[in-house]
Amino acid sequence: MTSIPEWIIEYPETNAVFDELGLDTSCAGKSLQYVCHHRGLSPQAVLLRLQHVIGQGEESD
Repeated sequence: MTSIPEWIIEYPETNAVFDELGLDTSCAGKSLQYVCHHRGLSPQAVLLRLQHVIGQGEESD
């Protein structure tokens, strides 16, 4: 999995998900999986939310 900053650079709309979940968006380049585990979140569930937000953004283009 890529890092949170990489997600935000590629898909700026994902920043709202990270803010909502209280995930550190700088995270020193740590992987999304690492940050999720550290916060007690399911990486798979967070990934699904990110994909949903990205999908919504593509529909509005």
